[in-house]
Amino acid sequence: MTELLRKLAIAGAAVAALSVAACNTPAEKAPEAAAEATNAAAAADTAQSAAATAADAAADASKAAGDAATSAAAAPPADATAAPATPAPAPATPEKK
Repeated sequence: MTELLRKLAIAGAAVAALSVAACNTPAEKAPEAAAEATNAAAAADTAQSAAATAADAAADASKAAGDAATSAAAAPPADATAAPATPAPAPATPEKK
């Protein structure tokens, strides 16, 4: 649902940019306004693609987090009676002069 709202917002911004470009220009500057409108539409398309990519990445991250949680839940519990790991030796003290 969020992705749909994001796409609608981007499309609305593109339509608004086209409208502003078309309505605020005198007739002699119409070709420039058309170029600006085309650039705005391309930018909106790029933004929509970026939003879709971000949504895909978020879905992948969510799936990976779910897989990790499932793996952690399936892992056997740690054995509390196991022998503790051997401690690291103490660092040697420098010789006193």
